[in-house]
Amino acid sequence: MATFLFDDIIFGPVTSRRLGASLGINLLPTGRKFCNFNCLYCECGLSVGTDQKNQLPGREEIRSRLEEKLLELVESKAPIDRITFAGNGEPTIHPDFSGIIEDTIEIRNRIFPMVKIAVLSNATQLEKPEIFRALGKIEMNILKLDSAIEETVQLINRPPTGYSLDRVIEGMMRFQGRFILQTLFLTGSTEGRAVDNTSEEEVTNWIEVVKKVRPEMVMIYTIARDTPIRTLQKAAPGVLDAIASKVRKLGIPVQVSY
Repeated sequence: MATFLFDDIIFGPVTSRRLGASLGINLLPTGRKFCNFNCLYCECGLSVGTDQKNQLPGREEIRSRLEEKLLELVESKAPIDRITFAGNGEPTIHPDFSGIIEDTIEIRNRIFPMVKIAVLSNATQLEKPEIFRALGKIEMNILKLDSAIEETVQLINRPPTGYSLDRVIEGMMRFQGRFILQTLFLTGSTEGRAVDNTSEEEVTNWIEVVKKVRPEMVMIYTIARDTPIRTLQKAAPGVLDAIASKVRKLGIPVQVSY
């Protein structure tokens, strides 16, 4: 079942737990999820594919709509903290993603120069040079890693065929610390299997990856909205705090959202 879908290309500003007053950009269809992951907890519901026959908004339309909205916000003196690429799935699978980032930087510099640009990504497209370069140009390159154990990634995120955790980690390392790592912690079950990336084994392996990729910040969070799989549960605040403490001992800032 779908739980929460964005119904426009430009949405908000919305108040984000992690990003403050955020103007959102949805590069994907407005009526359904469009993602190469099928995460158990996704607020947009379960994936039904990434068939390119589905109409994606074009680069020129996105540019025009963003410019129009930012000028409107300037006129109304409405403050924003971020321009955030999120929406109904994985933004980097849009075929014009790199060009859209270029447009967004130009418009931001001209109209709202103090606002940072953020992209929330599952890090699956980092092997594409144009995607890697585009993410390297923004201020908040936020990359997902919900587990450092391949079996758990397959269980929680249900990535596409050919996904490689090692390649994702290698891609993160290529940013040389210029990215933010985000991880959602949860427990529960699905189809008779336990779901838990908060165990000692999980956290130990995840911390080792954090040491290896050395992000500029780590964002730790848990379920906030309804999930399509109803047998999932939020990670307890104490659990999140304990994980955050381990990261801070590495000298890396942590943002925790309960």
